[in-house]
Amino acid sequence: MFEEASEVLENMLKWSLPLSLVLFLVLVCPLRAEAAHEFSVYRMQQYDLQGQTYGSRNAILNTEARTMEAEVLSRRCVMMRLADFSYEKYQKALQQSAGAVVIILPQNMSTMPQDIVQQFMELETELLATETIVPVYFALEDEELLSIYTQTQISSSSQGSSSAAEVLLHTATANGFQMVTSGAQSKAVSDWAITSLEGRLTGAGGEDLPTIVLVAHYDSFGVAPWLSYGADSNGSGVAILLELARLFSRLYSYKRTHAGYNLLFFLSGGGKFNYQGTKRWLEDNLDHTDSSLLQDNVAFVLCLDTLGNSDNLHLHVSKPPKEGNPQHVLLKELETVAAHQHPDLKFSMVHKKINLADDTLAWEHERFGIRRLPAFTLSHLESHRSPARHSIMDMRSVSSSLEGAGEATAGPHVDLPKLSRNTKVIAETLARVIYNLTEKGVSGDLQIFTEQMQVQEDQLESLVDWLTAQPRAAQLVDKDSSIVNTLEYYLNRYLKDVKRHLVRADKRDPEFVFYDQLKQTMNAYRVKPAIFDLLLAFCIASYLGVLYLAIQNFGLLYSFLRRVTAPRVKQH
Repeated sequence: MFEEASEVLENMLKWSLPLSLVLFLVLVCPLRAEAAHEFSVYRMQQYDLQGQTYGSRNAILNTEARTMEAEVLSRRCVMMRLADFSYEKYQKALQQSAGAVVIILPQNMSTMPQDIVQQFMELETELLATETIVPVYFALEDEELLSIYTQTQISSSSQGSSSAAEVLLHTATANGFQMVTSGAQSKAVSDWAITSLEGRLTGAGGEDLPTIVLVAHYDSFGVAPWLSYGADSNGSGVAILLELARLFSRLYSYKRTHAGYNLLFFLSGGGKFNYQGTKRWLEDNLDHTDSSLLQDNVAFVLCLDTLGNSDNLHLHVSKPPKEGNPQHVLLKELETVAAHQHPDLKFSMVHKKINLADDTLAWEHERFGIRRLPAFTLSHLESHRSPARHSIMDMRSVSSSLEGAGEATAGPHVDLPKLSRNTKVIAETLARVIYNLTEKGVSGDLQIFTEQMQVQEDQLESLVDWLTAQPRAAQLVDKDSSIVNTLEYYLNRYLKDVKRHLVRADKRDPEFVFYDQLKQTMNAYRVKPAIFDLLLAFCIASYLGVLYLAIQNFGLLYSFLRRVTAPRVKQH
């Protein structure tokens, strides 16, 4: 009887073992990964300029998320929020061989404290100063992404617990996130064209007329191209140039006010990459053609850069103008208009020699100065090193609460009344130069652009809103871009002989190289850590081992159970 029962039970266990194992796996082992969140990420700049490499050289990301609280960051995707970001933390992640870095930015920058925004603006230049092989991405915060960050932070913080058992238990049971990008590895973009635009208003009274050149670069720059909107630098300069084109086209349309100056308007591309568009335009006009306004009598070149804010106005020069020449006349007329018409405006001249040893030029007028053309840059910034010129914080949007209260906003932005005032200062100054009003004894209080000829603030607002509605990084604006087409259309409304100028890098020795994969979709998958698999395997092996021993020693087990369960006989 004992042998029969043993055989029956052994057969039952033999057939039920696979079934019980499958049932155990189904109950204990959940899906390894499930999609948690999908969101857009924007990669750090990657470009080559004059043989130097800059930015993040990698785009592929497939690794588990951690925050800076974790003790081990090697081969992990380190997530940081802007409020907690610092250059020291960034360097720590790189030194520990992090697999990637994702910096989470708030949806509304104006809600950030001024000191945090200023600190990040100053760090942007340092982030790009050297190349890194680690993929560095930026993401805009939302509720789901913030939840992922919070869960990851809690998981990372637990690794610093004093109890090894608690760490092991939490690590085995906690949920993690696997961050995966959908795109391919970045590669150089071949045959990319940077587009510049020119148009002119021809003066009256002969062929050998002096020419005034007005220049503004339209591209933007920041640590991430897809987040670079460039409201102040240099959307403000472009808006002013287009408004000047409208105003002076009206003056030049009447014989009585048609001045004896040629006005040449130039919207340059690649300004943030050492003014590549301006460089090629000068080469085309001075070296490769016999008929150009730049070869004749150039009175001066006025570059417009970052003019949308502040009560300061600086005329940057490489060589102080000598008294009696047109450049000195411009300087004096600027002083006159500022003093008589806008006493709240503080005007000054800033002298800085061209340093050819630097990797990049300081201001756009230096491109003209190298070719011995008298040039200036007008800006509300006193130094070319201001971080406001190269920041993703340079946005048009300002929270309504701050606007209504008249408070200072975080980061650079465009103050519309001050942009309008600066436009009027420049327009009045140019008018006084081309009509020679000071020598004619006209008072500095006289305003030419009034009533129907006044600067249209709503027009400036529309231009700035349009320019900042989309990123204008040079890597994103090709020759067929809507930005270029719209700028060309606008110039054609007011100017003559509007032309395009294209710059393509030399294939053998390129001065600039751009790379793709600057915007990708990232998926965050909810996963169990690797130690969970080991723990699960250990549990399964233990279960099977105990079951195997029970079957092999069923006789002993059965006897033991009979002795334990047998009723005790009372002894008399």
